[in-house]
Amino acid sequence: MKLVLRILIPAVALYIAQLLIPGIQLTGHSTWSRIGTLIVVALIFGIVNAVLKPIVKTVGCVFYVLTLGLIGLVVNALLLWLCSWLAGKLSLPFHITGFWPAFWGAIIVGIVGWILNLVFDDRRTAS
Repeated sequence: MKLVLRILIPAVALYIAQLLIPGIQLTGHSTWSRIGTLIVVALIFGIVNAVLKPIVKTVGCVFYVLTLGLIGLVVNALLLWLCSWLAGKLSLPFHITGFWPAFWGAIIVGIVGWILNLVFDDRRTAS
């Protein structure tokens, strides 16, 4: 169940981001193809974040300190934009048109993902 949630939460967050940001495009002929695309893009996003984000944080540690962590917003936007590029290479109907849609989309994905993780967190203890 945890694995399913770890895939579905970013997929839902990406769906909400594409609804709110005009530059994030999810095209598909049917609802099921859009759902499948969102799940595959969420998997790509998870892999990209798991592999590249620690490397970027380590290499750019000084920038994180100098900008008080605000460079993290740019890094998240670039990683989301990279996911869009990879989705295009895999012929998935998901595209982000530029940096600013990726920037705002990454913020929305982060906030929605955080809220959904709070709602569906099974590690909460009963008090």
